[in-house]
Amino acid sequence: MNTRKYLFYFLFCILFLSSCSDRPSAVPATFTDVKEAVRIYPDYQGVTIPPNIAPLNFMVIDDAADAFVADLSGLVCGAAADGKMDLDTTAWRQLLTQHRGQDIAVSVYARREQGWVRHPAFQLHVAEEPIDSFLSYRLIEPGYELYRQLGLYQRNLTNFTQTTIYENNRSYANEENHCVNCHNYQNYDTQRMLFHVRAAHGGTIITHGTEAHKIAIKHDSILGAGVYPSWHPTLPLVAFSTNKTGQVFHLLYPEKIEVLDTESDLLLYDAERNEVQNVLRSTDALETFPCWTPDGRRLYYCSAKMPDIEGENLEATLTSRFDSLLYDIYSMPFDPATRTFGEPRLEVDASSQGMSCSVPRVSPDGRYLLYTYGKYGQFHIWHKSADLWVKDLKSLSGEGVPLTAANSPDADSYHCWSSNGRWIVFSSRRDDGNFTRPYITYFSAQGHARKPFMLPQRDPEYNLLLLKSYNVPELTRSPVRVSIEEMNHVVRHTEAQVARFKN
Repeated sequence: MNTRKYLFYFLFCILFLSSCSDRPSAVPATFTDVKEAVRIYPDYQGVTIPPNIAPLNFMVIDDAADAFVADLSGLVCGAAADGKMDLDTTAWRQLLTQHRGQDIAVSVYARREQGWVRHPAFQLHVAEEPIDSFLSYRLIEPGYELYRQLGLYQRNLTNFTQTTIYENNRSYANEENHCVNCHNYQNYDTQRMLFHVRAAHGGTIITHGTEAHKIAIKHDSILGAGVYPSWHPTLPLVAFSTNKTGQVFHLLYPEKIEVLDTESDLLLYDAERNEVQNVLRSTDALETFPCWTPDGRRLYYCSAKMPDIEGENLEATLTSRFDSLLYDIYSMPFDPATRTFGEPRLEVDASSQGMSCSVPRVSPDGRYLLYTYGKYGQFHIWHKSADLWVKDLKSLSGEGVPLTAANSPDADSYHCWSSNGRWIVFSSRRDDGNFTRPYITYFSAQGHARKPFMLPQRDPEYNLLLLKSYNVPELTRSPVRVSIEEMNHVVRHTEAQVARFKN
């Protein structure tokens, strides 16, 4: 090692050891109790957590203190002036195991000029039921103006490991410019998955096990390519909406971006036969967001009546009437033997209340219908009125109710169930109104949510410093099996196989 490198290493060690010395390692022997509640970020106070979740590292916010200690039912962690608690992973796992189905009491101590103070304790409740180990999502700049530096990623929820499923480009190149979106899995398993590629290298990537291929859905008899997907739980079938979607930007309205469809229909795609057919095609309704029930015998979807604008400019008129598009939720029976659908049935009549629904998702036990409920439209991630609602499909009243404990004054939108039905992951802008971040809430067997918590990170400030929105959270029991090298090859170097059209 040369002298310069040795000096650098020596200085690094001195700085590291000095920073460690600022972190207390034990609960203070003397302290004063104060009545003021501790301020922490993320806000984990009073939340219910899975018994297999990664450590809930948090940051204490207190400018008057220069050191902190947290005591989590015997697990002690110290922090310097930055207030960042980095919990030991092994000790955290032991703590969750010991307190499964019970509460963890958290006491936070702060060292101020007059000495140590202790804030009132708060609780973490550890549920009996685990959450699926993997969460995938898209990371995208929140404005959606350019397809650059975005990708699909997968996080191991039991630790802090994030892996890349596919990434488009780190540096912008117009000829390589392409979007990736709408990742979806069959029955919480990564054996079958898909996602779309738009613009350059366009097509839909279909995976089966460790292999992947690219297909294209296009034919004169269908509106266009598949958009929002839903894998059938057991058969190699995908229900797609096909949408002609556009963005408009408001000059005066506080919600600056509006995404709306001028046309949309429903398709059924056979992944083994590479065959596609229309399910619903009409000019008087806009159908979108298909979703299968867990038994695969019914398909839910959203539908809005097309305004009567004959003889007018369709796109311009819809743009001017953006807040008059109201979506209801319907369902259709499906016969797996004949692969045919029955007559639609209205499930949630939101339009009669002057409201609108999107993203219907049926719980794994088939009992609850979860959806986003807002003032208008179906792209609710930009709408502050958007909340999570749930309908008990076995209830005689047939009315949906808000998941009050999970909702916030800002947009709470795209959501998914865990495979055991006890957890919901959803996108929320509650922190700053600009970036969507994943929140996790416990859902009881009685149909009630509890206070949600933000996806934990090793550095509690990570999500504040990350200038990306999390998009389309999806839970799976296993990691994606196709390598990033194979994904890159299929996307960039193979031609899409055009799906055959079935009358």
